[in-house]
Amino acid sequence: MHLELAVPGLFAGATEARAPALELLLARGRPAAAVSRPLEGWLQHEFGLGGQPLAAGALTLLAAGAPPGDACWMRADPVHLRLMRDRLIVVPGAAFPLAREEAEALAEALNRHFSGVLSLRVIDAQRWCARLEEDLAFDAPNALEAAGRDVDLTARLGGAAGKRWSGLLNEAQMLLHAHPVNQARESRGEAVVNSLWFWGAGRAPQAARGRWQSVGASDPLPLGLARLAGARPRALPQSAGEWLAQAPGEGRHLAVLDALRAPLALGQGAEYRACIEELEKKWFAPLLDALRSGRAGMLSVHVPDAAASFETVRGDLRRFWRRRRALERYA
Repeated sequence: MHLELAVPGLFAGATEARAPALELLLARGRPAAAVSRPLEGWLQHEFGLGGQPLAAGALTLLAAGAPPGDACWMRADPVHLRLMRDRLIVVPGAAFPLAREEAEALAEALNRHFSGVLSLRVIDAQRWCARLEEDLAFDAPNALEAAGRDVDLTARLGGAAGKRWSGLLNEAQMLLHAHPVNQARESRGEAVVNSLWFWGAGRAPQAARGRWQSVGASDPLPLGLARLAGARPRALPQSAGEWLAQAPGEGRHLAVLDALRAPLALGQGAEYRACIEELEKKWFAPLLDALRSGRAGMLSVHVPDAAASFETVRGDLRRFWRRRRALERYA
């Protein structure tokens, strides 16, 4: 059985973070060069969709069990725009708590106001999808990739359709500002949802191809790609032990461990190091044991944003002369 992990952000903020099992796997494994990509770009490439825009909205909907049909969808995730002197910066939904009930109420108000123009679907509190009446092409990362940046999303919306959606976004921001949910959040000192972050517009691809029999993830995007490619999508287990219990004894299986992305994007050093320790305890150490015992035949660790990939088999663990290195040394 070949087990593969995608761990974005693994080296980017790893100062003083120690993970002995992971360090051993990386030191004894065989490195392979790759192209530096954000997780979304890596998934797009690995599922054979590199030549077309990533339709994150349609794929998110597909993961939720709602066929997107032939319509054009995009992600329209709730965000907070914070005024910093003379500029606005993006604060993604991962930076503040938002209840499902609050998300539903905000989306319902937007749908009612923009009936016939905008149709929002709440997948979970942080991930919303919007159905478009016409195709809209623009270049934007997800909100985590844009966190803390001075980003003018409306400048990315080109053409007549883009101007129309820029106006709609401004109108939506005014509606959100006056909504009772946000007024209540503001009175409690919580960040308000004062805008939507548009990205991943497009129609669902006809097909995708991947090398995995199953894909485990907490984000719906890789699960939608897995479903499209005929792999079994799974909610990410709590630990490698649960993952191994679910996986059959052969084939290739992918787990997307993206928990480091939010603390890295938000500059939360202590939370980032705690997350590394949690991954070490629940994933890397048990998978090292599985490799030693023969339960797993090969373990691959992919770090998309660092253009790095490592493959380790049981025999590689005997290469004692290859000593562990701190994680930040791989950056």
